[in-house]
Amino acid sequence: MTQVVYVLNGPNLNLLGLREPEIYGHDTLDDIAGMLEDRAQSLGLEIDMRQSNHEGHLIDWLHEAQAQGARAVLINAGAYTHTSVALHDAIKAVQLPVIEVHLSNPHKREEFRHRSYVGMAAMGTVAGFGANSYIVALEAVARL
Repeated sequence: MTQVVYVLNGPNLNLLGLREPEIYGHDTLDDIAGMLEDRAQSLGLEIDMRQSNHEGHLIDWLHEAQAQGARAVLINAGAYTHTSVALHDAIKAVQLPVIEVHLSNPHKREEFRHRSYVGMAAMGTVAGFGANSYIVALEAVARL
């Protein structure tokens, strides 16, 4: 049985490829999903990729990942990274490895992006490698 890794993406990530490509690159979320699916298959994993602009959906999906016996969760919470105590609490509540993912390096950006409520609860963070941040995080999951 293939183990599933949930890949949760927060607000505005549906605009990847269009939104500030000098920061986020030209890859779309579909491009990233394709890269992840290819790599996951070679690692014996399956990807369940989702995106929502709504905080509650991300929380519900974290709960669902645990209920469905997922191997792990990769989460790029977008701007909720810096604001959501609710996501922080949901990550701490689930008994799953959760890895925070960012395309850019938040510490090289505006000061308000330097605090991560998601990162405070996550097992680890991969940031600053563009779309490859997701691949690095997936490979970390495979080694857990």
